[in-house]
Amino acid sequence: MLQTHNHVTRHTTTAHLAQTMTLLSLTSEELRQRIENELSTNPALEMLDERRCPHCSRKLNNIEHCPICSQAKSDQSDEPVVFLSSREDFNLGASSFRENDLPDDNFSYQEEDLGVYVLGQIAPDLKPEDRKIAANILSNLDEDGLLDTAVIEIARYFHVPISHIEQIQKIFQNADPIGVASGSPQEALLVQLDVLNETHALPDLARPIIEQHMDLLSRRQDSEIARQLKSGLKKVRQAIHFIGENLNPYPARTHWGYNRSNRTWRGQIFSRPDVVINYLNDDPGEQLVVEVIMPMRGTLQVSPEFRNALRQAQAEKKELWKQDLENASLLVKCIQQRNHTMLRLMQRMVVLQKEYILSGERYLQPVTRARIATELEVHESTISRAVSGKTVQMPNRKIVPLSIFFDRNLNVRTVLKEVIEAETKPYSDSDLAEILAKEGFKVARRTVAKYRAMEGILPAYLRGTTRTT
Repeated sequence: MLQTHNHVTRHTTTAHLAQTMTLLSLTSEELRQRIENELSTNPALEMLDERRCPHCSRKLNNIEHCPICSQAKSDQSDEPVVFLSSREDFNLGASSFRENDLPDDNFSYQEEDLGVYVLGQIAPDLKPEDRKIAANILSNLDEDGLLDTAVIEIARYFHVPISHIEQIQKIFQNADPIGVASGSPQEALLVQLDVLNETHALPDLARPIIEQHMDLLSRRQDSEIARQLKSGLKKVRQAIHFIGENLNPYPARTHWGYNRSNRTWRGQIFSRPDVVINYLNDDPGEQLVVEVIMPMRGTLQVSPEFRNALRQAQAEKKELWKQDLENASLLVKCIQQRNHTMLRLMQRMVVLQKEYILSGERYLQPVTRARIATELEVHESTISRAVSGKTVQMPNRKIVPLSIFFDRNLNVRTVLKEVIEAETKPYSDSDLAEILAKEGFKVARRTVAKYRAMEGILPAYLRGTTRTT
C-alpha cells in the first residue's frame, strides 16, 4: 500500500515537472496554440468567457488590468511593477499603436545557429585551405558545443598532422562562446581559465582543481579536494565558487538565444512580444512596469460539470474520464507554475538590467543564467527554458530577444563600435584595448579582434583603405 502511494506520488510529481518545463519553453503564441489544442481534445477542460486577473484571479469587469497586481507595491523607483496581462488586454491598450511608430530596426529577431555564429568570428583567421577542416569541426559539435570526434580522427581524415588540427581547434576555442570545440568539459574550463587570466587575478587553486579533481568537483566533494590538495577548506570553496560563477563546462549553453533542439524559433512580429516593459502611467520619471503576456483572456479551468459527470459515469468510461480530469488539472497547475516562474525571472532581470532598459546597450550588465538560477533557487535549465525564444518590448518600443539580457559582452561591443565610428584615424586593436580599459572594460587585444569580427568591423589597415578610396 505504502509503495503504491509513493509510486503514484513520484509519477505525478515527475509529470508535473516535465509539463511545467515544456510549457515554460513555449512563447505566448505557442502556449495559446497548446491551450486551444487541449480545449479541443479534453472535455474536462473549459475556458470561461469572463475576465479575471491571471495572477490573483480577481474578477475584472470593464478594466484592462488588475487594479491590485498592476499597481506599485511601494514608491521605490528601483522596484518594477510586474504582473500578468492577457494578449487581448495588451492589444486593446495599444489601439493607437501603428507599425509606422516603430523604429527602423524593430524587425523580428531571428535565431542564429551556433556554427554560423562562431564561423563568422573565426573566418578572417582561417587560411583558405583550412576551411574544410573548420567545417568538419563545426559539423562534429554536440549540443553542448563540445567536439564529439577525436582530433586524431580529423587529422587522419584530412591527412594532416595532429598539431595542425589543434591549431585550428585553438582558433575555435578562443571564439565566443569561449571553449567551444573543446574535446571535453575539463578542456573547455581550462581554455576559459586561460582567457580570464589575461585580465583577472585567478584563485591559486582554480587550475589544480580543474586539472586534477574534475570528478570530485562535479560531485561537490570540497573536503576531499582540500585533503588531496593539502589546502584549507575555505580556499578550496572560494576557488570552486569562482569556477561556478565564471566558467561553464558546456560552452554552447552560454550562447544567447541558442537552442540545440533545432526547434524553429518563430520570431514574433513587432506587435506580439512575450513581455512588455513600459513606464508607470507612461511617465519616464515613474517606476518600470513589466507585463508578462498571457495568450488568452478567458479563465482556463477544470469543468465542474465534468467532475459531476465523472461520479455518475459507467465503469467502462470512468477510467478514461478520470485520466482526462487529471490531465486538465495538471495543465492548469503547470500554467500557473509557468506564470510564477516568468514573473520572478522578470522581476529580477529588470532590477539587474534597469540601466540597459533605460539607457541602451552600453549599460548592459554581465549576468549569467547560473547566477539567476542560484538567486531564484531553481535549476539553470529552468532559466534557460524561460528565456528561450521569448521577446521583450522595451520602453522605446523596440523588440529584442529576452536572451539579450544575458549577452555578457554586448556592452563592450557597443562601446567598441562607438569608438571606431568616432575615430579620426584607424585605431589598432592594441589602441582599442587601451581605450576600452579607460572606459572600464579590461579586454585583451585578441578579444578586441574577436569582437571586431563579431560586429563585422575590418582591421585598422583595411578601415583606413576603405575610407580613403
